[in-house]
Amino acid sequence: MTENIQSRKAVWRKGVQDGIPIGLGYFAVSFAFGIMAKDAGMTVFQAGLISFTNLTSAGQFAAIGLITGGATYAEMALTQLIINLRYCLMSCALSQKWDPKVPFFHRLIVAHSVTDEVFGVSILRDGYLNPWYNYGVMSMSIPGWVGGTVIGALCGAILPDSLTSALGIAIYGMFLAIVLPPAKKDRATAAVVIGAMVFSTVFQMTPVLKEVSSGFQIIIITLLVAGVAAVIKPVEKKEGAEA
Repeated sequence: MTENIQSRKAVWRKGVQDGIPIGLGYFAVSFAFGIMAKDAGMTVFQAGLISFTNLTSAGQFAAIGLITGGATYAEMALTQLIINLRYCLMSCALSQKWDPKVPFFHRLIVAHSVTDEVFGVSILRDGYLNPWYNYGVMSMSIPGWVGGTVIGALCGAILPDSLTSALGIAIYGMFLAIVLPPAKKDRATAAVVIGAMVFSTVFQMTPVLKEVSSGFQIIIITLLVAGVAAVIKPVEKKEGAEA
């Protein structure tokens, strides 16, 4: 029993370690969201509640525009569904890395924290995923996202627009920091990254394709690139649970 507790603590600490840069990046990006939420007439509590229950940068920034534009609940729900539908694909991929013996409640809790960056660090773990690793990442990512929102809503008005705009693009640099290291080590991973960039550029430059919503663009590109990679270079299944 003591050995299991110590193992969980070790895995949790590893999750915390990997989650620190994510939490810091989230703090910077959500700071900008907090400013926007406050400018839209929301209270600090409302802004923080949105961040805690959503944990999605694209969805939340889009929601601010819909709210200020007087959109209906149906319009907001449909927009969020389209923008965040990619998380279904990420969750399906992560579900393949879970030990079948892991209880459902662990899966339910971890599902709340599935974001691009959390998915990135989780999917790269060897063997089965341990829920305590995700709990460690969550203990950094969620407070970073919610805390940045609250502080941004409280004091963001004193910062210049140029600084808040710079904070808003920090998430892209953080995601590159997650993707590039494994891409340097594995040619297949590098090919997938480059392929996704190429397809994304095609969507942005083609007159008809660029009209597709960003949410559906991500889904289509993911299915195309992942499908081709799975056929050309399938990943060998690894047995054994993560310590």
